[in-house]
Amino acid sequence: MAVFLLVWALLLAWLPAPAAAQNRPGAAITQMRLEQADDGVYLSAGVQFELPSLVEEVLDKGIAIYFVAEAEMYQERWYWTDRKVAQVTRHMRLAYQPLTRRWRLNVSPVPITGAAGFGISLNQNFDSLGDALEAIKRIGRLRMGDAAEIGDDPLHQVTFRFRLDTSQLPRPFQIGVVGQADWNISAERTAKLALEKQR
Repeated sequence: MAVFLLVWALLLAWLPAPAAAQNRPGAAITQMRLEQADDGVYLSAGVQFELPSLVEEVLDKGIAIYFVAEAEMYQERWYWTDRKVAQVTRHMRLAYQPLTRRWRLNVSPVPITGAAGFGISLNQNFDSLGDALEAIKRIGRLRMGDAAEIGDDPLHQVTFRFRLDTSQLPRPFQIGVVGQADWNISAERTAKLALEKQR
């Protein structure tokens, strides 16, 4: 009986995984960098992901999709839990403009909702989806705070998160994406970063 179970376990390990599991989308944080400038401390990060064809189809229909990048910085304390010294969020809205055949990216520190309008946001236009996605993947200059607030520790613990925010999709799409792996684009990384002086 034990031999039979061993052969069965080896056979299962040898078989390839189902296609859905092999091609599951996701994201990876490729780099994080902390810089000190005259006006504060900034975090830059790089994210790598592929946009699934299902999400591209939704974009082609004129439905906007939203990404969120979040960063938190902690001060280590030996006598208690780590203290959060900074937190920042960046919201990104990507939409296709059928009339101009261009891609528009809105970047804002607050959620970009229909009720609130686009408020204070940076708007960029791109000729291709690939160019727009490259801009999303390069998270530059997230202002963590003033140098005095951050402290002068040699290393700073930073947690960075990136995700596709399905909560801002139209309600019918929110119901349809539940349980679909194509919509699960997210990554998180925690690292101790040295504070580099800006050149």
